[in-house]
Order: sequence, then C-alpha cells, then structure tokens
Amino acid sequence: MSINKVILVGNVGKEPVVRYFDKGVAKATFPLATSETYTNQQGETITSTEWHNIVLWRSLAEVAEKTVKKGSQLYIVGKIKTRSYVDKEGNNKYITEILADTMLVLEKKQGQVSTPEGSRNTSSDKPGSSEVNEPGAPYKPEAGQTGPFTDISGGAQSEDDLPF
Repeated sequence: MSINKVILVGNVGKEPVVRYFDKGVAKATFPLATSETYTNQQGETITSTEWHNIVLWRSLAEVAEKTVKKGSQLYIVGKIKTRSYVDKEGNNKYITEILADTMLVLEKKQGQVSTPEGSRNTSSDKPGSSEVNEPGAPYKPEAGQTGPFTDISGGAQSEDDLPF
C-alpha cells in the first residue's frame, strides 16, 4: 500500500494563471508559500519558506480564477506529481507540482466560504469559519405540479407508483 497525499496551508505568491483547453477544460497554476518559524541556539528567530507549484483543473481552476488573489491564504489538499521536460537548450528539467483536489480560501470577505462548487454564505461572522448555513426549506411543488415522491396533496407515494 502507498499514499501520496499533501496538505498545505500557505499564501499565494502570484495571481493564478488560468488556461482553457479543448472542450472548455480549465487549468490554473500558481505558487504557494509555506513558512516555518523557529528560534535557533543563539535566540534568533529564523523563518524558512518553501515554495510549491499548485495545479488545479476543471471547476476548481474556475473557482480559483474568481476567488484566489496574490496574498490569499489557502488550505490545499492534493498529491505530489513530478514531471520532466526538455528545455530549449536540450537539457532535461524536472518540476514538482501539487495537483490539488481540494482548495479552501481561508482569508475572505466575512460571510463567504469558497468550495470547489463555489462560494456560499455562512452563518458566522468569523473569517476562516467553515460553518455553512442550514439548508433552506424542503422543496414543495407549485400548485398543480407533482414530483416522483409527492402527489398534489403533498402525501408520499409508494415505490410501486414511481416511473422507474
């Protein structure tokens, strides 16, 4: 068994670059900085910063295009991927990227939570909160409409009456 999973919390170094390919597939790339601070034996505070190349695809890339800005703090979950290419001089080059499958914007306007599906209002005034409002009222068909589980009077139908 093996696991390739990365969890990062860091700050965006540059605005995302978003490219669209065949059939409208989007790809977003940007650098993310993570920092570690410690005190050495001389009592000096040392900060070490590591830069990560983040890659987002499809709807997550489209969300990043709208919500991620330089300096934004992000929570990223993904996997490490190393690829190689040959540069113009014929040298082999290697690049390590984080292919993200989850992204959460931690710094945001109050009342917004960004998810791969988009932004939603929250019931909390605290930035960084991931609490989401309770769902709205259950669906009720308009007068004269019926759904597979409701009749005109709103009572439940049996499974035998379903069309599938």
